[in-house]
Amino acid sequence: MNVEVTEPVPRPASANPDVPRSQLALRRVAIDTWQENVAFLHRDCAVYRAEGFQALSKVEIHANGNHILATLNVVDDDAIVGRDELGLSEDAFAQLGVANGHLASVAQAEPPESMGALFRKLAGERLSRADFGAIVRDIAEHHYSKIELTAFVVACNRDELDREEVYFLTDAMVACGRRLDWHEPLVVDKHCIGGIPGNRTSMLVVPIVAAHGMLFPKTSSRAITSPAGTADTMEVLAEVELPLERLAEIVRDYRGCLAWGGTAQLSPADDVLISVERPLAIDSPGQMVASILSKKVAAGSTHLVLDIPIGPTAKVRSMPEAQRLRRLFEYVARRMGLALDVVITDGRQPIGNGVGPVLEARDVMRVLQNDPAAPNDLRQKALRLAGRVIEFDPDVRGGDGFGIARDILDSGRALARMNAIIEAQGSKHFDYQHPALGALTFEVCAPHSGVVTGIDNFQIARIARLAGAPKVPQAGVDLLHKLGDQVAAGAPLYRVHASYPADLEFARQASGRSSGYTIGAADEVPQAFVEF
Repeated sequence: MNVEVTEPVPRPASANPDVPRSQLALRRVAIDTWQENVAFLHRDCAVYRAEGFQALSKVEIHANGNHILATLNVVDDDAIVGRDELGLSEDAFAQLGVANGHLASVAQAEPPESMGALFRKLAGERLSRADFGAIVRDIAEHHYSKIELTAFVVACNRDELDREEVYFLTDAMVACGRRLDWHEPLVVDKHCIGGIPGNRTSMLVVPIVAAHGMLFPKTSSRAITSPAGTADTMEVLAEVELPLERLAEIVRDYRGCLAWGGTAQLSPADDVLISVERPLAIDSPGQMVASILSKKVAAGSTHLVLDIPIGPTAKVRSMPEAQRLRRLFEYVARRMGLALDVVITDGRQPIGNGVGPVLEARDVMRVLQNDPAAPNDLRQKALRLAGRVIEFDPDVRGGDGFGIARDILDSGRALARMNAIIEAQGSKHFDYQHPALGALTFEVCAPHSGVVTGIDNFQIARIARLAGAPKVPQAGVDLLHKLGDQVAAGAPLYRVHASYPADLEFARQASGRSSGYTIGAADEVPQAFVEF
């Protein structure tokens, strides 16, 4: 199978390419500035003084026919950058694509073309399709500073986008990156809006659906604020950072893959916007819809099952809110030509038992192996989602998907397909029966007898992250009780795993302030709202 890749049309490098500029030697400054290009000039640099640069201003850098824009930082330490050098952060250096010491020129950057549209949005105006196209192109090409990005994100969140604007934003985000075409009429995907720890259903849905014969090229993200993303958990089992050509071969041979999407440059503006949205804890419906659907359309998907969990500590906390979000997703998906099936699921608590890459990989493999210790909630949810995806097959009657998915899992065909995908991507030889977990542990116990009436998704995820997940794959939280379980005073509710004493102590302090569990009476367990 050959996947066709459509590249965005590049814009001219500079409005004034013939202006002579002084040359400085590039220096790679080993600082990760996460989706922001940062340049460093010494305060005593002759170019800095001559050009009248100011700290945090935008500069344009040219080298070997390439160019980038960056935010300028001014330093006084020769150990960071010398007087005849131009320092670049890791992101900026990688984008410019030249060797350390290569000569480069630096000059004042022209203001982004879309600044007028940004100001109008800040004033509360409704923007046109052309306005969003211009803003998103400037974002993708790193023409905006973090301050300007924050202004755009907050303006869209404060005044909210109408559904037409959400479509314009989604379409613009697709247009500014690569777009894949698998040359098949049915290319499926499944996505969850997030917020539920341990929810690794994609790693079960992909092998089940691929074993049925449907094309399922799954590109997933790494965790940003959660204890593990699908790519982090899959990386415990196999390599996930693979060239697009290799992924196409795997998809051709096995009808599916589970890989990190960062190398594909799909909807690159979304990655930049996320770097601002997540620290601000902004996740407005419009931006969520644009983020998810732009990635799916750019990846070549034609049909998508979308999971919206509802629960007291989920992103969506009521059925009316879920229905509003569903209608917005359906409107934009229809405009983008994407067939969408929205499923509202139980988000009252984490899914599965493990929270953290190794623990979640253990749960996934237990389900695939039909192990008696497999978490039943993960198994059942994955089967129902896989069934909905399978029902996109025109030869499958509505309602038959669950039974087909269950037969594929129970027969071992899903396990065989997953093992084949793992081997093709590069197996890590994970032993799910004896997983290597963080050796430092402590247990959080019930303060009194009763029934588990609440599990705080956010707090459990926070404790797992403080324990080291996902950067330390062996770290995380192993849940021993779920909603409705009867527990005795002093019984362990969950076990925390860490690899470093400091991480263990951070997690211990957080769990001491709030365990994330509520113990009460059986009639206090919150009701589940699901639409399976």
